[in-house]
Amino acid sequence: MSDVLAISLHSMQQDMARLERISMNMANATTPGYKREVAVSLPIGGTGTGAFVDAMRDAGASLAGTSGTTTLGGSFVVRPDLRPGTLKSTGQSLDIALASPGYFEVSTDAGLAYTRQGGWQLDGRGRLVTPQGHPVMGVGGEIVLSRPNPVIDANGQVFESKAGGGTEATPIAQIKVVRFDDASELRRMGDGLMTTAQAPSQVPEADVQLRQGFLENANVSSMQEMAQLIQSMRHFESMQRVALGYDEMIGGAVRKLGELS
Repeated sequence: MSDVLAISLHSMQQDMARLERISMNMANATTPGYKREVAVSLPIGGTGTGAFVDAMRDAGASLAGTSGTTTLGGSFVVRPDLRPGTLKSTGQSLDIALASPGYFEVSTDAGLAYTRQGGWQLDGRGRLVTPQGHPVMGVGGEIVLSRPNPVIDANGQVFESKAGGGTEATPIAQIKVVRFDDASELRRMGDGLMTTAQAPSQVPEADVQLRQGFLENANVSSMQEMAQLIQSMRHFESMQRVALGYDEMIGGAVRKLGELS
């Protein structure tokens, strides 16, 4: 493969990957707790253009990268942007937002999963669950309530409301908040859930900052994504013109050689 064509193909494939991430980010701009994804370019290993062309030959046709997974022969990785989003007030007692680093832990059929989405509800057994029915984990296991309007303090302690008003002196549960050494390795499962092979560590109660009656907004700026969309499209078109121009130049050179022979 020609070095010029290899460089053009490499650039266009990266632009396509960026467009895919941008479209996903914009589609989830209103999803609570969503973390935007970015395609980060990596240097091709080896020296000289030969190593670059070899890497492009081995890239294959795979363009659908997932978080933390290297694609296109190691030319870039897709990583989540872990910056926190702003908080919006909902006034609902079972809407909980994390105002500090960390993740809520939930139990699924596939094992433990992690999320920053705190729009919860009670199931028929009184368990605190996600909208998909996955139990939210507390320090001591599943959180079971007898009333739908608990009081949850900033450190994640859950108090059961008394029939006559007020709260009990002793909390009935503690919402579990965990963190990871490398949160960028979390992989999306869908429905706002993520999983990883890493073992989490529990965030100390004093370091937990929760806001009851709030949800965390996605950390997506529509204006920023639109600007990156335009930039990526223009760069793709430029690389396409380079490839077409080079192809026409080679074609013209071949025709000239044919006339001389």
